[in-house]
Amino acid sequence: MIRPTLTADGTAVRLPIADQITAPLLDALAVAYIDDPDVVGQLLTAHGVAVIAHDHAECVDDTPDHVRAMRAAEADGTRAALLDELPVEHQADPQISPDEAVTLAARLTKHAAHIRNTQNRSTRK
Repeated sequence: MIRPTLTADGTAVRLPIADQITAPLLDALAVAYIDDPDVVGQLLTAHGVAVIAHDHAECVDDTPDHVRAMRAAEADGTRAALLDELPVEHQADPQISPDEAVTLAARLTKHAAHIRNTQNRSTRK
C-alpha cells in the first residue's frame, strides 16, 4: 500500500513509490543484465539512442509531426524490448483493492486539506 506523506517543507503531498516500484524494477534490470549482459547492454544502448532522438525531435520546432511520431514509436519499441527482459510482475501497473483505494484517497485528502488549511492561515496574517 502506498502511504502518502507531506514533503519536508509541508507544501505538497509525496507518494513514496520508489521502494515499491522503482527499486524492484531497477533490481530486476540489474539481474537481467547479469544473466545476459550483451543483450541487455545492446537493448539499453538502443533505448538510450531512441530516447535521445525522440527528445531532439520534440525540442526542434520545425520537426515534422510524422518524424516525432516515428521517434516516439522507436522509443516505445526499445522500451518494450527492455521490459520483455524483466519479470512479468514488473511489467504491469500496480493494482490496489477497492478498500486500499479508499484508504489512499482518504490519506491524500487529509494531507491536502492540512496543506490548504496551513496555507490559508499563513495568507490571513
